[in-house]
This record gives sequence, C-alpha cells and structure tokens, in this order.
Amino acid sequence: MTDKLLRIDRLEGTVAVCEDEQGGRVQLPVCSLPAGVKEGDCLKLDDTGRAVVDTEETRHRRELIKKLQQQVFSEE
Repeated sequence: MTDKLLRIDRLEGTVAVCEDEQGGRVQLPVCSLPAGVKEGDCLKLDDTGRAVVDTEETRHRRELIKKLQQQVFSEE
C-alpha cells in the first residue's frame, strides 16, 4: 500500500487539522507529528499511521502558491 499524503491546514492547540488529496479533513494529535511541523507542511502517513514531513512536496506546493499569488497580484 502507498503512503497517504496530507497537508496541514492549521494547528489548533493540540490538534493538526489536515486535508487529504480528495479534500477530506483529518485531525491528528500534534504530539504524533514530527517536531517543528507548521501550517502548509505536507505529510506522508504510512500504513502504521507514522507521519513524516515530505519536504519536497511541501517545497513544490509553496512554490506553486507563490506563483499563483504573483499572477493574481500582477493582474490588479
């Protein structure tokens, strides 16, 4: 089975509210996540439920968002 990809939408106290690839919401305890995670980070969840930050996917998505923001603001 392949890893499940999640993106941290927001941190609410002890809970990380994440979004899966289909747009569904998943809540995970912050204490179960790698230290230093932040909003916008992409996580890979393996079959055991262990989460690791996918730094490459996080970087890729942040670059994409930055480009989209530049397009939107340059059209004004």
